[in-house]
Amino acid sequence: MHSYNTCRGSLRRLFGTDGVRGVVNVDLTPELALSLSLAIGTYFKPGSRVLVGYDTRAGNTFLVPVVMGGLVSTGIKVFDGGLAPTPAIQYYVRRAGFDGGVIITASHNPPEYSGIKVVMADGIEAPREAEEEIEEIMRESRFRRVPWRELSHRVTRVEDIVEKYVNGVLELVDSERIRRYSFRVAVDPANSVGALSTPELLRRLGVKVVTLNGDLSPTPSRNPEPSPENITDLTTYVRSSGVDLGVAHDGDADRAIFVADSGAVVPGDSSAVLLCQHIVENRGEREPPRVVTAVSSSTIVERVLSRYGIEVVWTRVGSIVISRTMQSLGAVAGFEENGGFMYPRHQYVRDGAMAVALMLELLSYSGRRLSELLNNLPRRYVIKRRVYAPRELLPRVYEELRRRFPSTRVVDVDGVKIVGEDFWILVRPSGTEPLIRVFIEGVSEEVAGGLFKEVLEVFKEVYGCEVRTA
Repeated sequence: MHSYNTCRGSLRRLFGTDGVRGVVNVDLTPELALSLSLAIGTYFKPGSRVLVGYDTRAGNTFLVPVVMGGLVSTGIKVFDGGLAPTPAIQYYVRRAGFDGGVIITASHNPPEYSGIKVVMADGIEAPREAEEEIEEIMRESRFRRVPWRELSHRVTRVEDIVEKYVNGVLELVDSERIRRYSFRVAVDPANSVGALSTPELLRRLGVKVVTLNGDLSPTPSRNPEPSPENITDLTTYVRSSGVDLGVAHDGDADRAIFVADSGAVVPGDSSAVLLCQHIVENRGEREPPRVVTAVSSSTIVERVLSRYGIEVVWTRVGSIVISRTMQSLGAVAGFEENGGFMYPRHQYVRDGAMAVALMLELLSYSGRRLSELLNNLPRRYVIKRRVYAPRELLPRVYEELRRRFPSTRVVDVDGVKIVGEDFWILVRPSGTEPLIRVFIEGVSEEVAGGLFKEVLEVFKEVYGCEVRTA
């Protein structure tokens, strides 16, 4: 986490790509949480109605009351939404007319982390300018203090967040069509709030549900990041049990990573391409004629959607960037390659349960298994690496990449993405760590490996030495 530096009296970048996160009681302390909640409360107008929700992380036992107390002291009317998925809280903020929300979660980070993020009245995470204003209030300790007579408002409990959210998803899909197929689905919610929503949604869709790691616990049985190495229990179960589908959530259930009937983990951008195609082809939703995604996603989406006249808009990495771009330009869908899918008819944010419902609807329309649908997508081999090198020379790296690949398309909204006929290369600075990220996709392992070798040669030429990778 980029932390508040009280020794120097300055505020380095506090908000990351998705809120403020850190190891509880080390980076994210009660003192920091209180100062941050006072700044958030001061940012909102006195008397604003703010919904607070959270996941099961151990640090939330002290973070939740501290955050609520800080908000109340600034004259905010606080509503306690309890344990709920992030997209459920976002949905409720917008639908119930709240002035904003605060979600206490660290999403996919390891269990020792937690975080605090701000949601605006439209249910979307706060834009960077709002975060900067909150940071400035915190840096200057410019907190609003209301008289004691105005503190009589008690925190109000809200009980129906998950119910309203599940109902909202059900309203948008063809439930009867899905029920006719009697699907069997295995769900791994990482012992967190996804266990409150996705199994219930599936049962109401007539699905036979098996839940792994489904008890709510501050010490999850697996790392909350739904990466292939962390969801082996799910992949093994899917492969051996014959269920139609597996789905793994991160800690706050705004992402959904699917496991095909074969037991293969489906990359987030591959499942997103299928869902985008389903929305356009089966649901007939082609206006506004665009899909929004970050530069780290596969270019396969362009190839698949071009036949429908759908434009792909590339953005910087970060769900908030995708959400706000979708909101301003209009889009039929948006996504990240990490399993975050956004369906704007529901809401402009990552939504794990909505993605699951759309995937089942797709399978019911196609009458085919997920493994078969994946076989119809162009095959690609992906390499993702971290490069540990100073960022100052990155412009020279970009220049050399352009020189070495002259007959390619360049997307430069976040680093440089070189797009060829059968490959693409992305080099960009990390938004959360002091390192450089390299993404490569090729038609074969040999092509991708050769491209990665050439990228490393570029780094060596620019930096004058070998660089460390991981």
